[in-house]
Amino acid sequence: MNMPAPTATTCPPQAPPLSQRWKVLIAGFVANAALITATAGLPTTALSLSSDYGFGHAELAWVFGSMGLGLALSELPWGMLTDRWGDRPVLLCGLLVTGLALLGLAIGGQPGDGALIRLCAGLTLAGLAGGSVNAASGRAVMAWFGPGERGLAMSIRQTAVPLGGLLGACVLPSLARQQGFSLVFGLLAGLCALAGYLTWRWLHEAPCQAQAEPERRALRPAWSEAPLWRLALGIGVLCMPQFVILSFGAVFIHEQLGGSLLMVSASLATLQLGAAVARVLSGRWSDRNGNRHLYLWRCVLAAAAAYLLLAGATALLTRQMLPPALVLALLIGCGILISAWHGVAYTELASQAGVARAGTALGMANTLVFAGMFLTPTLVAAGLRHGDWPLVWGVAALLTLAAWPLLRAWRG
Repeated sequence: MNMPAPTATTCPPQAPPLSQRWKVLIAGFVANAALITATAGLPTTALSLSSDYGFGHAELAWVFGSMGLGLALSELPWGMLTDRWGDRPVLLCGLLVTGLALLGLAIGGQPGDGALIRLCAGLTLAGLAGGSVNAASGRAVMAWFGPGERGLAMSIRQTAVPLGGLLGACVLPSLARQQGFSLVFGLLAGLCALAGYLTWRWLHEAPCQAQAEPERRALRPAWSEAPLWRLALGIGVLCMPQFVILSFGAVFIHEQLGGSLLMVSASLATLQLGAAVARVLSGRWSDRNGNRHLYLWRCVLAAAAAYLLLAGATALLTRQMLPPALVLALLIGCGILISAWHGVAYTELASQAGVARAGTALGMANTLVFAGMFLTPTLVAAGLRHGDWPLVWGVAALLTLAAWPLLRAWRG
């Protein structure tokens, strides 16, 4: 179904200096990386959370899902506020509150009675405030970069997700094991402070954003457009298989492959680095070829096939018919494939909505993405309680394929 293109989705012909555009992109990148280091980095500390706090699979699922719950509840309101107030004030406000919530956990989130409640409450609050980051930084990219640059620019911004996860995988497990979680949460709060400083210095209103307000008022609200919701839902569903690996990948490597803390960190770091490279290459390809929907469909099929292979390989591993190294390679490959498409999909969603409504459209998608982030760890824990890892990977393949009709219903 084709959507009418908004009337003003590009900046005036006189583009702002390249150096200023890259400063905006860097500020948005660091803000996203700070948030994702918390959301994707904390699951890599699963072994220390289990030993220090005495958490089992169910408790870990609540901890890992709490920030996603806050993000899911707040993404759409923050996106609407971004379209109304602008990128800079929304991002500064959100980063400040997120940093304070994480600082509170650094002070009061130590093991002890009520630790689970304190952790879940603090991370939910951090997520409620952190919902500002995605919509504001994404709208800024749409405003500062032209149509022929947005795929690459948005994909670079989206590499903050795997690179934030890479930072978390490299630093947080050893920091938690050696120094405890006070320093883990203190480091995460410090990253929010750095992102806030760069936002204050570098992220300002783009020349075309003054024109976006009358355009926004003249158009229907983005949340009333069914085609936008279909694409947003496709993005949300396609993120759930990714969260399977991000939330319980460390547990799988430790329990099924006998991996040490070093092996867990190195494996997840490799996965995140590969995902970052794949996102940049995907964005560059989409800028040159422009066929974003075809690329997304191919990603769905490739990732679903990879998960099915991983399910079969894990079943053979339990019978000692495959070496753990091969299963680990398949796990890393799945993680890269299911992470490669983000920048392309977000660029297309924001382009379909137009700059004036990009914040709301990105908020719609991220609401569904982080709802999936909240639900997925609980589903994985339930799958492990009633089944085994091949079942978990098989369900991940089905979730991947479930995005196919949603993306197929939309033709950009």
